[in-house]
Amino acid sequence: MLNQITNQVTEVAREAGDFIRQERKNFSADRIEFKGLNDLVSYVDKTAEQKIVSSLKKILPEAGFITEEKTTTIVGERYNWIIDPLDGTTNFIHGLPVFSVSIALQEYGELVAGVVYEVNQDECFYASADSPAYLNGQEIKVSPAPTIADSLIATGFPYYDFTKQAQYINLFTELMKGCHGIRRMGSAAVDLVYTACGRFEAFYEYNLNAWDVAAGIVIVKQAGGDVVNFSGGNEVINTRELLATNGKITAEMLEMINKYFK
Repeated sequence: MLNQITNQVTEVAREAGDFIRQERKNFSADRIEFKGLNDLVSYVDKTAEQKIVSSLKKILPEAGFITEEKTTTIVGERYNWIIDPLDGTTNFIHGLPVFSVSIALQEYGELVAGVVYEVNQDECFYASADSPAYLNGQEIKVSPAPTIADSLIATGFPYYDFTKQAQYINLFTELMKGCHGIRRMGSAAVDLVYTACGRFEAFYEYNLNAWDVAAGIVIVKQAGGDVVNFSGGNEVINTRELLATNGKITAEMLEMINKYFK
């Protein structure tokens, strides 16, 4: 059942991605709104979310929704969809081609399926709790790199809560000296699925929301990776701390993170 649902959701994500891709061609900056400091949104986010919600209701009519743009507030008893209709809105607005559609399914509070569609590369990543992870139909696995020294690492910069900025910069400085490089893509969902398919060995960030990471968490885990908080625990969404790795460098990354985040 989960595999069938996941396959249906890939089509929903692709359809939303097609809409986003078309709107980007004629997008005007005067249609930007601000939800908070450096927190941008547009009609594209909201319309894409409405389209996704409408389609998902047909797949699981009894399910509720946890969505970034709050176009619906229905809560399900057993199932809930967790949706970011456009992860990487700032990139989208500025014409930087890294943004994605992220859709996860939660059953009794557990993440059981995830789909991330990277719009510009036409790459659809997906997995369910009883299947491997896939990219456009091909099974994917995390990187085998054994150490940070062998790794390319992704992160996200603080953009509204700067209370931990000093710790973040100190960690960033140490990591950049000891790995192949650090990248900031601007879409946490993309960072996660790129970790799942071995392009990155690790991704870390704090102050992320459920809709940023839920789908990617499923995909990383089913690709053989680890997803933990900065203390090494399994609770990621409520702590709003996330470290995703290839499973080989988890302990090394946590040791470094805990020098600065305690």
